[in-house]
Amino acid sequence: MTGSLQEALDQAASPVQLLRDSPASPHVFPVRAEFSNWRSEQNSWRTACALLDQSHHMTDLFLSGPGAEGLLRGLAVNSFANFPVDRAKQFIAVNHSGQLIGDAILAHLDEQSFNLVGHPMAIDWVQYHAETGGHDVEVSRDGNSIVRAGDPRLFRYELQGPTALALVEKLTGAPVPQLGFFHMGHLPIAGLQVRAIRHGMAGQPGYELFGPWAEGERVRDALLQAGGEFGLTQVGAKGYSTANLESGWVPSPVPAVFTDERLRGYREWLPASAAGSLGGSFDSADIEDYFLTPYELGYGRSVAFDHDFVGREALEALSRTPSRRKVTLVWNPDDVQDVMGSLLRPGLPAKYIDMPKARYALFQVDRVLQGGVTVGQSFDCGYIANEHSFVSLAAVDGLEDGAEVTVLWGEEPNSAKLQVEPHRQVPIRATVAPAPFVQYARESYRATH
Repeated sequence: MTGSLQEALDQAASPVQLLRDSPASPHVFPVRAEFSNWRSEQNSWRTACALLDQSHHMTDLFLSGPGAEGLLRGLAVNSFANFPVDRAKQFIAVNHSGQLIGDAILAHLDEQSFNLVGHPMAIDWVQYHAETGGHDVEVSRDGNSIVRAGDPRLFRYELQGPTALALVEKLTGAPVPQLGFFHMGHLPIAGLQVRAIRHGMAGQPGYELFGPWAEGERVRDALLQAGGEFGLTQVGAKGYSTANLESGWVPSPVPAVFTDERLRGYREWLPASAAGSLGGSFDSADIEDYFLTPYELGYGRSVAFDHDFVGREALEALSRTPSRRKVTLVWNPDDVQDVMGSLLRPGLPAKYIDMPKARYALFQVDRVLQGGVTVGQSFDCGYIANEHSFVSLAAVDGLEDGAEVTVLWGEEPNSAKLQVEPHRQVPIRATVAPAPFVQYARESYRATH
């Protein structure tokens, strides 16, 4: 698609139809698919230590200047009351109605200097306001390796698992720094000062290490050389794409930017290619039925009303009303097996389930039913080898853990996307479970932060 998003919407029958038939592919990780096999690589962050390369699939926005923090504060639901240099946080942005636009990780690098990194939805929103809002701020964008020509500006490695801290101690020759969650420090590795954020993508202990791209190979070689005795395993795209299923993070909810007249200027600024694609059995003709609030994705504890920000008044009202809650849906193994087996039987097969990650659109939204009534939406889905379970993340209406529901899998009618093969829609039984699904992430890691 060419032109602006607003131009594409003006020419389309509806926002839903535009996204349903969009040729945009699901988000991919432009790194090696597997170093060994994705099941063993998943297991490494549970039993030993995993090394995940984040250098290529995310977008970076660098902001500097006297107006940088004010710009970010005015767009984030998060508090900035205690956000000094060498801290990071999950940055969450909503529209004027309190509906989610996107989230990313924000790092406070230096006085008046910040780095926002993640999927483009939140980054586009911040960049637009930086360029059009009269803020005293300079911005520089480094797209992911799918859209960028040349090397990334930064290397970024995730090191996590039960032996990650011991590996860091061996590399640095000193006790591991006592950094709190989302605090940053510097680690001496291979004669370099490497910046580290204390957190973990799969809900396991560890660090995100980053620095200038030219130093990345030297840091990675040092990690691999020292990591043998700690069970260090390189994780490829297949394994890495499932880490969020264990930690309970929904990576790409539909951004709430397609309808509000107050966002027309943003849509005229945003290229049509940023629209993304929509897939799944949830089939409302109204795009606003796909929008979510921070409360529905478990971000309520990040919302702070100690500052003015876009959407504050709406979120204050939403905070006083019941909300869907984020859960994990554990898919019935017999039903999953039956879907896979349909490929080997005569007739139109069910929608293909790809392992370890089953997505055929950037925004995957499937209908969750109970007694034939829609009770929620299911998003990211895939297989967790560590739990021997096929699961999805979902937002559901007031259902307790253990409740039985049905996920409707596949589209009817099939959309025009090239990623969608001819298929029939099938119901898959599922059981409501907590999010995060993994007990350690839920009770030990996440509970303390």
